[in-house]
Amino acid sequence: MLTGPCGTGKTYVACALGHQACLKGYSVRYYRLPRLVLALTQAKADGSYSRLLKAIASLDLLIIDDWGLEPLNAGARFDLMEIMADRYEHSATIMISQLPIEQWYDVIGDNTLADAILDRLMHNAHRMILKGESMRKKMNSLTQVEHLE
Repeated sequence: MLTGPCGTGKTYVACALGHQACLKGYSVRYYRLPRLVLALTQAKADGSYSRLLKAIASLDLLIIDDWGLEPLNAGARFDLMEIMADRYEHSATIMISQLPIEQWYDVIGDNTLADAILDRLMHNAHRMILKGESMRKKMNSLTQVEHLE
């Protein structure tokens, strides 16, 4: 789990871990949660849902970014439960969120599914909480100073 304010480097750290895993020969896939939900919805419509779930389950590392930007609908909750159940104790998952973990139940919406999803996700999880000012602000101010000279 990587949590912290916007711009603190959560995605950068997760992608660096993913890149290192790729270099070591592991299979890795990065999704922003809204795009993952969209891909799953489209797969249901075109009949490739089971194939997509199997492909996601077979990954050594799944990185899901932008967790908690909006509450999950019933379909997304079910899909996420399927993914976490398939991956539990078989492969690694990195979740990236601006929200503290204590607020994740509210994002999932259904307490029973939230318990099931988070239990699988949090069991044996490592948590990194990044703090500080947005790197984008820092980089922007450095660029502005360079242009002034």
